[in-house]
Amino acid sequence: MAKPNRKHRAAKQRAQQSDAEFWASVGVPEDRQPTVAEFGNALMTAAMQSAQSGAQSKTARGDVAVAKRFGTLFAGDGSLRPEVEHGTQLAGQRVLARVFENGWLPADVAQSAQRRLDPFAIGFITDAVAAYIRPFAPVTVDETWLTQLRELNAEVWWTDASPHLSQWAAKHMLTPAEALTAVIEALALLMLLPKMELIRPLPGTARPTADIPHHVDEKVLGRVRGLLAKAESTSFPEEAEALSAKAQELMTKYALDRVLVDADTAVPDLPGARRIWLDTPYTDAKALLIDVVANANRSRAIFFAEWGFVTIVGDEGDLDAVELLSTSLLVQATRAMIASGNAATDAARRRVFRKAFLVAYATRIGERLAAATAATIAESVAPERLLPVLASHQLVVDTAFDALFPQARNRGIAIRSAEGWDAGRAAADRARLDSRRPLDR
Repeated sequence: MAKPNRKHRAAKQRAQQSDAEFWASVGVPEDRQPTVAEFGNALMTAAMQSAQSGAQSKTARGDVAVAKRFGTLFAGDGSLRPEVEHGTQLAGQRVLARVFENGWLPADVAQSAQRRLDPFAIGFITDAVAAYIRPFAPVTVDETWLTQLRELNAEVWWTDASPHLSQWAAKHMLTPAEALTAVIEALALLMLLPKMELIRPLPGTARPTADIPHHVDEKVLGRVRGLLAKAESTSFPEEAEALSAKAQELMTKYALDRVLVDADTAVPDLPGARRIWLDTPYTDAKALLIDVVANANRSRAIFFAEWGFVTIVGDEGDLDAVELLSTSLLVQATRAMIASGNAATDAARRRVFRKAFLVAYATRIGERLAAATAATIAESVAPERLLPVLASHQLVVDTAFDALFPQARNRGIAIRSAEGWDAGRAAADRARLDSRRPLDR
């Protein structure tokens, strides 16, 4: 017993020495408590160490063991001291401000957190976002921001009687050490988020007098949503085909009419950008499906494999259509993939089959959309007028895309199942997605 006890005491002593060295490294002498600013810096330093330790893992996130160690250290005697609470708020807002300046939107932050953090750390980030937006007048906040904040339920629920951290910890029944561990994990993930393109104005910089981008008419969207919802829910392939085709015909007609109207206006509808997050597995195959839908809607798409999202560039009305229709297609493709089955019982072979199925499905959908585009333009009232307008519009989108992503490059997807490929193309043929929005390639 004596030897293990000596080892335990030695390990504890080394940890104490390490803790003292940590406080010294952030400028806090051993004989006093840190100030609010000093604790905020200490918390950010701890989060950075957690981020650096976990950055090389298969899915980038903070190192939980490092977070627990510092959570216990910062909790001290088990009470949340004022400098800890205010320092936590200060650190959270500093890190989050940098994330937003680096191009991340509230929904993007939430999506990355949901894939890598536990519910407590996710909740802390949601509250931090609500606190971040609080000082800004609503008229100076971009509509995309406001919409995403509502969808995330990011609102200030705590009172000003005491700092957020203690109220949040009490709400979730967390000890101080557990609460601070969750905070460190949250901040570590935020520090790992890479710099991206700024696709929407930051809070405080939106111009309320600026022209509002043209979105698809809500009545049209409502009818399309209803048709696609029925297509997704029916168990009869023929009915799904008819409903999907009707939805696409409606969007195509609306798109052609709007393009010609916009061509006559003094101020054209300028390109915007939007991100669509994908669920695992087979994110590369799913991204390909979004890409062909984007192409069919005169938009451009780029896939960020490490984080699992696609950024789409196009005018706002087309982005509405891409998001709505690609989301429905992903549901239908996944259902068709599962229904197709696979004779192989080996999990690895099933995975190869399913990936090949989705890639083939997306490829065939793209071919059919291209054919439908040509047919739709040819059948329009004034194709000779429409073609140059579409070409000019596509040039504007391409220019905006190249400015945002000058280093973009094409990347192939390996297919290792002929059976899956054939099944995917057959399913895409059954989808009858042959009436689509125009595109000039």
